[in-house]
Amino acid sequence: MRVVFLGTGGSLPSPKRNVTAVAVQLGSDVILFDCGEGTQRQFMFSSASFMKVSAIFISHLHGDHFLGLPALIQSMSFNGREKQLRVFGPPGMSSTMRSILGLGYFTSGFEVVTSDLEDGDVVREAEYAVKVVAVEHTVPSLGFVLEGTSRPGRFNLEKAKELGVPSGPLFGALQEGRTIEIDGRMISPSMVLGPPRRGLKFAISGDTRPSQRFEEAAHCSDVLVHESTVTSDLIVDAREYGHTTARQAAELARNAKVRSLYLYHISSRYDDPQPLLDEARAVFPATYVAEDLMSFDVNGADIEDTEGRSE
Repeated sequence: MRVVFLGTGGSLPSPKRNVTAVAVQLGSDVILFDCGEGTQRQFMFSSASFMKVSAIFISHLHGDHFLGLPALIQSMSFNGREKQLRVFGPPGMSSTMRSILGLGYFTSGFEVVTSDLEDGDVVREAEYAVKVVAVEHTVPSLGFVLEGTSRPGRFNLEKAKELGVPSGPLFGALQEGRTIEIDGRMISPSMVLGPPRRGLKFAISGDTRPSQRFEEAAHCSDVLVHESTVTSDLIVDAREYGHTTARQAAELARNAKVRSLYLYHISSRYDDPQPLLDEARAVFPATYVAEDLMSFDVNGADIEDTEGRSE
């Protein structure tokens, strides 16, 4: 799993942050969460390709979370896309998408299939499932929890050597779940692999006040991406406009027992996000501030940083 932050700002773009869009790459597929204006250009600066986006999940119908869709779809079409694109969102998403596809003199060269989602829905694919959680904003809004399918158990190198398996392609065959034969002996994956491991888990809040339902759904996530629009001195404003402070996001991460927390949807009032990071880390040390075009790989043991984090 690879996470790519395309836009990390809140409400308005700024010189340092575009509005919200986060991509998760699983194998050859890219799943996009929200699509603020300018997202297709952010893709061009990133390690991910918008032509590989198979599904888009829109958290809510405030413009900074979906107005990038018309341009992204047109860019895909101009680049020769033929594969179907699926777009999911809250109630009203389907009618909104019909309006988007009718804008100007443009006809998409590929099929766009849109589905309205509700709390508790699950979108299942071969490699992953996305659970939908209603969160608490000023308009109907959704959080999402993506979980990959279970992974094979860890490969026991010493056991494989004891069984006489030479290093090389046969190791890979066993790790892929295939039985091999050596000198007339059949060696099955179960002989060298540990118990299956759960899939990697990624949770993203969308815009919300602190939500108990989302906290429960995000439990034990490998990565939690949570909105953190302002610091705690503005908690009254955050509550009124349906947002979360950095401290509240950290409290949720701590309670949910996640491995790492990334703060995003940062208000443009913060040229320097250090105050948000400081108050969050006082509660949950494994906190980072997401920056535009930051990316990192996630595995079952450690999170490997490839583009740097705000410290």
